[in-house]
Amino acid sequence: MLLELLKSKIHRVRVTGADLNYIGSITIDRSLMAAAQLVEGEKVSIVNINNGERWDTYTIPGPAGSGSITLNGPAARKVQTGDLIIIMAYCHVDATEAASHTPILVFPDEQTNLLK
Repeated sequence: MLLELLKSKIHRVRVTGADLNYIGSITIDRSLMAAAQLVEGEKVSIVNINNGERWDTYTIPGPAGSGSITLNGPAARKVQTGDLIIIMAYCHVDATEAASHTPILVFPDEQTNLLK
């Protein structure tokens, strides 16, 4: 049996932009993606702390060290620049491995989105 567990989380990162006319996804600073071990195109769940919205999308790497967190396409309607969000990715783990699984938790600076 496989269990779906939290793989990684970028906790309380600030939205820097929203682009309704882009084809979709979330653009994330490449440094944050690396710290959370996220890959381009990976499915992620987003939770908006400011308004309670929750949705799934996929990742696009942004410039490293930029602090960029941009919601693209229809998801742009679920945020405002400045909102705090949580980005989560999940993995499938065999039930015997679940007890030893440890998710990767990233806590960037809430003002700059840069790694502390």
